Amino acid sequence: MIVQVSNPVLEVHDLTVSYNRKPVLWDVDLSIPQGSLVGIIGPNGAGKSTLIKSIMGLIPLSSGYVKLFDKSLNEVRERVSYVPQRESVDWDFPASVLDVVLMGRYAKLGLFRNIRQSDREIALDCLRKVGMEGFKDRQIAQLSGGQQQRVFLARALAQKADLYFMDEPFTGVDAATESAIVDLLREMRSQNKTVIVVHHDLQSAIEYFDWIILLNMRLVASGKTEDVFTTALLQETYGGKLNILAEVSDLVRKGNYPNRERK
Repeated sequence: MIVQVSNPVLEVHDLTVSYNRKPVLWDVDLSIPQGSLVGIIGPNGAGKSTLIKSIMGLIPLSSGYVKLFDKSLNEVRERVSYVPQRESVDWDFPASVLDVVLMGRYAKLGLFRNIRQSDREIALDCLRKVGMEGFKDRQIAQLSGGQQQRVFLARALAQKADLYFMDEPFTGVDAATESAIVDLLREMRSQNKTVIVVHHDLQSAIEYFDWIILLNMRLVASGKTEDVFTTALLQETYGGKLNILAEVSDLVRKGNYPNRERK
């Protein structure tokens, strides 16, 4: 099941990505509506991170093309933000929390522009939103994993983008941090931002996202959560691995979707 969207914020057409001539994503075609919280769901090795990296131009495409706001990435780069996996970052880099968040302002400054007081105020406000203002002078390497994730999110917020890609932002964070991130994502959606998240937990996916992309090297489905999150499509995505997800299947059978009303 693939829902095509009119006036999409993101379009992916016939996208194929290969490593050493071996396809890891094959012929992906989808579109995403603006103002959605989107979860990319699939088993390990399904190509979830590869999909957003290829959209962001970090991995070359073997074929196909991507449009964001009906333009190429280079034309709208300052409107797009990317939060990589925390494990992929060198956290020993000598920078304070505030310095890291201010990096989110660089795209707005242009070449050779200095950080302004207004940029610092924006950065501090973003740190307040993620509960990290009191750590602004702390070295980033001194923080816990959950605190580092909050700072990364603050940096993305400081960019003031319209489309956000986040690669497993909930990995390695405590329950309080996860709840805080979800609340913030919902606030972003209420401002008509679009947030696309690589996610691995099926049970919370039902609650967190209003749009789901099911992926296993090929696109299985893309659409509203209540339409896509079905036992049949999950079985197609996960195959025999789905037998360990009985509780999720039970939720699907009962149609017991939590309330995801916009805040």
